Order: sequence, then structure tokens, then C-alpha cells
Amino acid sequence: MTMTERKQLLHLVFGGELKDLDSVDFKDLSQLDIVGIYPDYASAAAAWRGKAQMTVDNAMMRYFVVHLHRLLDPDTDKTHGS
Repeated sequence: MTMTERKQLLHLVFGGELKDLDSVDFKDLSQLDIVGIYPDYASAAAAWRGKAQMTVDNAMMRYFVVHLHRLLDPDTDKTHGS
């Protein structure tokens, strides 16, 4: 299977300012930063890393990678990687 034929393993990268460091509750949902949806974990991780580095001075900012493919098809992890 070539790279263009590989199954898409969609990942969402988003972030925002947390209410406190002990939770994942966001301070203002209207201010969430939706970075994008990526076709594989490697590209999502690169986007996450870039955003996290840009906001390193704000300890309350957090970015996350969500494995959308796991939500859309929970069986994907049985046959594919992250």
C-alpha cells in the first residue's frame, strides 16, 4: 500500500486557556483555537508542537491532539498505528 493509499487516521489539534492547571476545563470556550485536522499523527504532532512552543510563556495555555479516527471508527487501532 502506497502513502496515497494509506487509510486516513484523522487527528484534531486545538487548544485554549485553562481555568486552572488541575483540570482540562477551558476559561472561555468561545476563545478555543482550532488549529486544524490532520491526516496522520506525525503532522498533527508537528502542529501541536508549534502552537505549544508559541504559547510557552502562558502556563494556562494548553494544546491537545485528539485522535478523531478513534472516535469515528474505534477498530482502527486494532489494524493501524496512532
